[in-house]
Amino acid sequence: MTKPPAASIHDRKREHLALSHTGPVVGAEHRGLFDEIELVHDALPELALHELELGTDFFDHRLAAPLMVTGMTGGPPEAGDINRRVAALCQRYGLAMGVGSQRVITKAAESLATFQVRDVAPDIVLLGNLGVAQARDLGLARVAELKRAIGADYMAIHLNPGQELVQGGVEADRDFRGALDTLARLVEALDGKVLVKECGTGLSPRVVARLAAIGVRGVDVSGTGGTSWIKVEALRNTGRMAALGHQFAGWGVPTAAAVAGAAGQVPLVVASGGIDSALTAAKALALGADVVGAARPVLQALLDHGDEGGAEWVETLLDGLRLAMVLTGCRRPGELRQVPRVLGPRLQAWIAQADRVPQGLQDVK
Repeated sequence: MTKPPAASIHDRKREHLALSHTGPVVGAEHRGLFDEIELVHDALPELALHELELGTDFFDHRLAAPLMVTGMTGGPPEAGDINRRVAALCQRYGLAMGVGSQRVITKAAESLATFQVRDVAPDIVLLGNLGVAQARDLGLARVAELKRAIGADYMAIHLNPGQELVQGGVEADRDFRGALDTLARLVEALDGKVLVKECGTGLSPRVVARLAAIGVRGVDVSGTGGTSWIKVEALRNTGRMAALGHQFAGWGVPTAAAVAGAAGQVPLVVASGGIDSALTAAKALALGADVVGAARPVLQALLDHGDEGGAEWVETLLDGLRLAMVLTGCRRPGELRQVPRVLGPRLQAWIAQADRVPQGLQDVK
């Protein structure tokens, strides 16, 4: 007997959570190329720890620190519990939060409650979430309705062709046409309150430039180095697509390179994909990110060690970020981008070549 659509999509969300929690889902061995960055130590910082200011702008809002818990889940009841716990954590520390894809609401209306967190987090910067293909098919009014339904401040529109191609099944997207036009119309309809994000495969400089040209004000680069959603889907799949998914598990733009390529092109750059420590966060900010994002480490801390485990993870990251700031002579996170740094050859090659179009090649007729 075929499962109803709601049951099927809820099962998929449960599998995603289980794999994200404990599965071997990191697809790239290079750790986002953050090992290719060394920040130069300042032995004369002329700073006191209490002078540091972590407050950071996020579009038209202000965060207490440059940290966002990026979208993870929604749908089955246990996903709602996770979202509320994450929201309470973000409320406690003044952080931004994204929810998982709201597509499930269009299949199972009762899932809406699993995305509603304002009662526990009235003050956080909250982002809704929908795939660009679903935004195209649902239309502008329905996207705006999904944003309003959870009291979101902004709408994250995700790009994930790699994941969709490997996912398979009747709900997987195969048609990626019209995405740029859809995004342009959404930017206008939502008064610019749109963040465009990848899902673990990264945004190249050329893609960010195309987004900036249509008025997108912020991106989450979500590069390789953290959870690979291609690998997640490969682990869920069988046969040919599973094999191809494992083959392409490291595909994409490393997070460090994606941040460097996006910096300066749009007003807000979120660095996610392998942000698992304070030092990684500091390096991402030094490359030009305004905010760093994390999902899997927060999920693991909450599920393995409870709410206080989540708080401990956040406090450790923020204390470590303060340490990095003092040791580089920075009072504010934004000053990290002025710190001298040493870049390894792989990252230098990405920065120099990722936006370069090969010259002298003939078009094949």
